[in-house]
Amino acid sequence: MEKKKRIIIVEDDAVLRDVLAEKLEKNGYIVDKAEDGIIAMEKIHAIKPDCVLLDILMPRKNGIEVLEDLHADPELCDIPVIIISNSGQPVEIKRAQELGAREFLIKAVFDPNEVLEKVESVLAGSPITPQGEWGIHTQNVTSARAVEHPSAASSAVASTEPKNNALILVIEDDKFLRELLVRKLSGEGYEVKSAIDAEAAFAILEGPTPKIILCDLILPGIDGFEILKRIKANTKTAGIPVVILSNLGQKEDLDKAMALGAKDFMVKANFTLDEIVTKVREIV
Repeated sequence: MEKKKRIIIVEDDAVLRDVLAEKLEKNGYIVDKAEDGIIAMEKIHAIKPDCVLLDILMPRKNGIEVLEDLHADPELCDIPVIIISNSGQPVEIKRAQELGAREFLIKAVFDPNEVLEKVESVLAGSPITPQGEWGIHTQNVTSARAVEHPSAASSAVASTEPKNNALILVIEDDKFLRELLVRKLSGEGYEVKSAIDAEAAFAILEGPTPKIILCDLILPGIDGFEILKRIKANTKTAGIPVVILSNLGQKEDLDKAMALGAKDFMVKANFTLDEIVTKVREIV
C-alpha cells in the first residue's frame, strides 16, 4: 500500500487553514498545520512533509523568511512549496521563484479544487512552470489594485466588539469563498445567511432584515449590479448597507456600484478575511 503523503499548511487565518486541511484530508492526505513561520519550521524539521502550503504575511516569521530557511537547508531544500498569498505583488512572486517555490495562488480567488490539483501536480513531480509564465494569472487578478475607490481604500482596525446576532446576508456563488465568509463571520458571533443567486437572496430578504449585505457582482442569472439596484429600489431594503465583494475592479465597475448605492467596494484579491470582518464591524 502506498504511503499517504503529508502536507503542512502554514497559514495564520484559522478558518482558511481549517478549510484547506479538511479538503486535503478528504482526499487522502495527512495534514499538519502551523499558524506562523516559527512553528512551521519546527514542524517541518520534525516531520519532513512531502509538500508545504505557505502563506506570506504571518506573525513572528513570514513566508519569505520560511522559504529562505528551507532554501538554505540541504535537508529541506527539496521539499516543494506552494505559496498561498493575498498579495501577489511582482516583487513577492520574483523572490518566491528565486527561493524555489513551485506555484503561487491568490487566496481570495482560487478554487479548493485548484489547490488540490496543484498539490497533486507538484507531488507527481511535474516540472516547474517557466518563470515567464508563472504568476500571469496572479498578476492579472491583482492588476485591479491600482484602482481603488476612496471609500474602499481604508481598512483601519475596528476597536469595537462584534455585535452578536446581527444578521448578515452573503450573496456569493463561489462555494469556497462563500463557506469561508460564513464560517469566519459566524465565528465572530454574527448570524449569517447565504445565497448563490438573486432568487435565493430575495427569498431571504422577505424575512428578517439583515444589518448588512455582502454581494458579489458576477453571479448566475441576475448580476450583482441588478441585485443592488433592486435592493435600493425597495423601501423595505433600501436602507441596508451593501458592500460589493468582487474580482471586478475597473473604475467603471466601482463608479457604477457606488452610483447604485453601494456602501463600499472591496476587490476580493486586495483584502483578507479579517479585513472584510473589520469592514463589517465598522458598518454594523
